Amino acid sequence: MKGKSAKHGGRFSLGQALPLALRIQARLSKLENVERVEIAGSLRRRKETIGDCDILAISAKPEAIMEYFVGMNEVVHVYGKGKTKTMVRLSNGIDVDLRVVPHKSFGAALNYFTGNKDHNVKLRQIAIKKGLKLSEYGIFSGKKGDKYVAGKNEEEVYKKLGLVYIEPELRENTGEIEAARSGKLPDLIGYDDLLGDLQVQSDWTDGQNSIEDLAKAAIKLGRKYIAITDHTKRLAMTHGLDEKRILKQMVEIDKLNKKFSGSTSLTTSGFKILKGTECDILKDGSLDLPDEILSKLDFVGVSIHSYFNMPREEMTKRIVRAISNPHVDIFFHPTGRLINKRDPYEIDMEEVIGVAKRTGTILEINAHPERLDLKDEYIRKANIAGIKFSINSDAHSINDLNLLHYGIAQARRGWTEKKSVINTYPIERMLRLLKH
Repeated sequence: MKGKSAKHGGRFSLGQALPLALRIQARLSKLENVERVEIAGSLRRRKETIGDCDILAISAKPEAIMEYFVGMNEVVHVYGKGKTKTMVRLSNGIDVDLRVVPHKSFGAALNYFTGNKDHNVKLRQIAIKKGLKLSEYGIFSGKKGDKYVAGKNEEEVYKKLGLVYIEPELRENTGEIEAARSGKLPDLIGYDDLLGDLQVQSDWTDGQNSIEDLAKAAIKLGRKYIAITDHTKRLAMTHGLDEKRILKQMVEIDKLNKKFSGSTSLTTSGFKILKGTECDILKDGSLDLPDEILSKLDFVGVSIHSYFNMPREEMTKRIVRAISNPHVDIFFHPTGRLINKRDPYEIDMEEVIGVAKRTGTILEINAHPERLDLKDEYIRKANIAGIKFSINSDAHSINDLNLLHYGIAQARRGWTEKKSVINTYPIERMLRLLKH
């Protein structure tokens, strides 16, 4: 049944699946006699696409939670309903499995239903070598494997296996178990660590809101700074900025910063709007604005919006030329992909990472759930090379400013630490990390 559904509906983006799963989790958590509800599976690992959703719960009355679950408005089909396990399909095509597990087994079950297959196999192999049995019900010892040892929480499961706790986003069997054994797991960036957002579009081009409204919304979210990075003239469809208009925008940003700095409000105190750009990379690798203009900006981002089908070598040369410009600080959405909509363009990412390292160019981890660009595997390679990142919302509206957690999840999947992300730093330190 699950295979049939997956074939029919395909895979869903993280941005489609996560908000829905969180709403269901919140509803179930409010029910009487429900002690705990957690999202598991690939959704807990924050994979960029999701096949289905797994939810685990502890409840003294499992029949009541199952009855509520199948009666939700979104449910269009019930594959099977039992006392401790129910499988349904929602109106948008996503399959959701709900399992109610005993308190003493919850950590083991959460672990079992979170890690990918290879991660779980390796954990079971470790358990066997220690004379233990690991399953979704717990860790057991004894000749018959029936003496309960651990399982209430994930920390004790890993501890009994001789490992430190492994964050869900890392559970892909890509070296995390070995790192946990040797004490070399990364200190991953946290979901509340970002102080600023370095890619925001306003109504000067294709954004929906004014610079001032975007700034006020960012302040409410606790940001300390944002960079306004409207498109440039090459993108006529977005009413991109030419030299004259971007200079006018700079004047407006100066006025707004003066207004904020003169405010007696504690919330606006110290907040800064940076004068930036999302400058288009032209076909030959030159940029859509002259160096004279770029040098006047606080922050220069570049990106590709045309000629996506260039041969790999030519596309790589194009990008290398662009990020080698001494005024360019960051390369936005580096591979140009749109998840489930557009493939990435052909690019030698290893060469781009090497050039970025040499030139001090920052690579963006684009938080928009349709992009999540870079991929986690490229983030991991860039981390090994010592590259710095920024995690940005690519906001085109006030609501988009809330997307940063998707980018943080992607960074965590790529083993990224807080120290490697420039917009975790106070603005003065962040600015010192830019090229110009």
